[in-house]
Amino acid sequence: MPRHARPTVVLVHGAFADASSFARVIPELTAAGLKVVAPAVPNRSLVDDAAYIASVVRAVDGPVILVGHSYGGAVITLAGAEDNVRALVYLAGYALEEGESLGELQGRFPDSGLADALVHTPFPVPGSTETGTDVSVEVEKFPALFAADVDPELAAVLAVSQRPLAARAFTETAPVAAWKSKPSWGLVATSDRTINPDVERYGYERAGMTTVEVDSSHLVMLSRPKAVAELVQDAVRSTAH
Repeated sequence: MPRHARPTVVLVHGAFADASSFARVIPELTAAGLKVVAPAVPNRSLVDDAAYIASVVRAVDGPVILVGHSYGGAVITLAGAEDNVRALVYLAGYALEEGESLGELQGRFPDSGLADALVHTPFPVPGSTETGTDVSVEVEKFPALFAADVDPELAAVLAVSQRPLAARAFTETAPVAAWKSKPSWGLVATSDRTINPDVERYGYERAGMTTVEVDSSHLVMLSRPKAVAELVQDAVRSTAH
């Protein structure tokens, strides 16, 4: 495919959220003439989630800028190895090394306030007698931890419409780190209470990313959509040749 073709931006949401978390960024990108796809991530398993997002990427006719928020950063670290991915953009996200898990990366740094607000709920695993464990955030604590600078009415809705993450995703290791072969950008949310901002900084610096810091809660896409859209467009411009 021609490298100068206009890319499609694929937006990958994280844990405890869904694709609607990009609701304020998508209009900014489409107004700039970009095609956007915002799939639903299953949030069942890091490797399986990445395989699903990779299938979405392969279905795009042309180059892709792959954007991941939070846990979605870990997902794009794997899925970004697809041939048509031109760049990776991490938003308050996990940039894993090969052989590293979410738990290992996070464990290098002091816990955020999230650790004491997690709820574990069993769920049936299809085709198995075993049960899985869903991880979500206490509804009452969600707004302050996740969305402190988002409209309170919206934060309250987000709190009760969370998309949980299966616990197994925290311990699975990354078989590949796409940032080693693809240009990458990273946004640190400096007022993040969900992921310690130093976790974000460490992963980005280790990967040699172009990094910006924004004073924002974890849900930077809703609180600072223009800053997010600008970073994505930087990636688009830098790879359009």
